[in-house]
Amino acid sequence: MSIYDRAGNRFEFQHGPIFAQLVLADEVNRATPKAQSALLEAMEEHQVTVDGRSHALPEPFFVLATQNPTEQVGTFPLPESQLDRFLMRIQIGYPDAEHERQLLLGQDRRLLLATLAAVLDARELEQLQSAVPQVHAAPPLLDYVQALVAYTRTSGRFLTGLSPRAAIGLLRASQCWALLDGRDSVLPEDVQSVLPAVVAHRLRVTQDGMGTASVGRQVIEAVAIP
Repeated sequence: MSIYDRAGNRFEFQHGPIFAQLVLADEVNRATPKAQSALLEAMEEHQVTVDGRSHALPEPFFVLATQNPTEQVGTFPLPESQLDRFLMRIQIGYPDAEHERQLLLGQDRRLLLATLAAVLDARELEQLQSAVPQVHAAPPLLDYVQALVAYTRTSGRFLTGLSPRAAIGLLRASQCWALLDGRDSVLPEDVQSVLPAVVAHRLRVTQDGMGTASVGRQVIEAVAIP
């Protein structure tokens, strides 16, 4: 926001917490719709516009968010336009008995943050990000991605189909999966590996009783590999 500086007789822009390379929006669906909408420009354009001036965010920039179950009191539903800007949704769930015992016997997890060491710096991460689009996706692979997306739009099993942004996200996530596996080309299995997490928060089924994991499996099983 801009704060008035009485000594200088002018407004000065003050950077908020969004000006970071990694932003964690904890319990994002407890924020009001107005606060949620403030993330849209940042996540898509990597900038913040205040009083008619745009301020670039640092690079690399990405957002992680957690959300509470929608049936809990004090939550607001996330609009589709905001959900579509998240590449993936991953459900963590409860820890198993062994790991929960480690939590009970170990140090406070927050205290351990001070002992974490970086595994790569910002420049190395940017190099990896720039390498992802270079991973080869053959025309039949693109046909497969388009067929998966088209199924969500035409099958009648979903309230709304996947958007073009979701299709790009599915391809990029598949390229990233292949790159992490040490390959320079994408396989259909890469697409299938990332699809459940890419579509889990984007697709709503027309019938009740189907979980987000089942949605991804349904799409994969319905579309044949070319």
